[in-house]
Amino acid sequence: FRLKQDFTNLEILKYIDRPRPSMLRHLTSKIKATGPIPVAEYMREVLTNPVTGYYVRNNMLGPDGDFITSPEISQIFGELIGVWIISEWMASGRPRRLQLVELGPGRGSLAADVLRVFGQLRSVLAEASVSLHLVEVSPALSLVQAGSLTADGGRAANGEDEAAYRRGETAAGLPVSWYRRLEDVPAGFSIFVAHEFFDALPIHKFQRTERGWREVLVDIDPEKPDALRFVVAPAPTLASATLPQEGERRPHVEVCAEGGVLVQQLARRIAEDGGAALIADYGHDGTKTDTFRGFKGHRLHHVLDSPGSADLTADVDFSYLRRMAGGGVACVGPVTQRSFLKNMGIDARMQALLRSCGDPAVRKQLLASYDLLTSPAHMGERFHFFGLLHPSRLQAPPTPQGLKLERRRSPAPLPVAGFAELSYT
Repeated sequence: FRLKQDFTNLEILKYIDRPRPSMLRHLTSKIKATGPIPVAEYMREVLTNPVTGYYVRNNMLGPDGDFITSPEISQIFGELIGVWIISEWMASGRPRRLQLVELGPGRGSLAADVLRVFGQLRSVLAEASVSLHLVEVSPALSLVQAGSLTADGGRAANGEDEAAYRRGETAAGLPVSWYRRLEDVPAGFSIFVAHEFFDALPIHKFQRTERGWREVLVDIDPEKPDALRFVVAPAPTLASATLPQEGERRPHVEVCAEGGVLVQQLARRIAEDGGAALIADYGHDGTKTDTFRGFKGHRLHHVLDSPGSADLTADVDFSYLRRMAGGGVACVGPVTQRSFLKNMGIDARMQALLRSCGDPAVRKQLLASYDLLTSPAHMGERFHFFGLLHPSRLQAPPTPQGLKLERRRSPAPLPVAGFAELSYT
């Protein structure tokens, strides 16, 4: 294993340590050639450019990176997500095939915690064929995930016609596949998980003016040729003419068109093949305005400074995702992370861990992680959970008609775990 891990680390370093082209030079050349660019194009280039993109080249997670995610803080988070997935699989009639699909899996910590729950509840899943499918654009992170999730470090997929670019197996023998796009994941009953994924998708920014909506663009600062600045488009753009909602009252709005398309894809797949999607992210329900920001070394970083050196993010507008999902699926949430985790039983799980732990240092760490995940001052109310379900999941039982009496009525749908407080008897 040590040799395998060292080899994997060398592969990762090939992506991280090779000479870095200048993202700023690339952007200024583009702007000089075509004029100011939309914020969405700026984000896309900075984060996912195949040569100089932040996600393509950097290992940005963890204490040495630019941000830490909930799965990195405590395994309890991933365990409760695993319980949620099994709960929705059971509520859907226990299909014989279960595809777990994670969008933007980071280091693979969340998937690893979920798979551990699957292993502990193998008797429940005994009749299901389970597989893991990861949608990841970063070659460096895919290698980190393979080292964490597979027994052999994974291998490059054979053939250009294959939708997956990497394959492997977990220590328990579950197949794992990597894809660059959601549409490449095979059809079938799937539970989709997107944790801190939608907040990194490109957004368009719009400013209300006396002449109507105008798009915010990124331009070269005329007083500092090696710096960038925001400008307001003097005339309508295609985006400003189509994306702001009619009747919108906010003076400034952000619209993630790419996120809307992705939710439509998820909704279509759930409606056709069954399943559910769980989206957890920074967000709001159509109330906030300017949320575009950067993070570098766990600190706020101006989004236009040193492009490519910091993570860029914007709060998810869940009201927009709900509209884009359409009527073919049922939407639940958003609810705060604090509410979701408490509804899922984090308090009982934490009490059980504390009772079985005699090490004061470990107990202190457990309590600190609980506070980070649930406190309103930390992640508890900054993060929200939002779900997409097959419409049959929330259908009420049929009501008897006419004079016909029925002794047995169809049972009411099970409550959706996490989005409703469950009582145990």
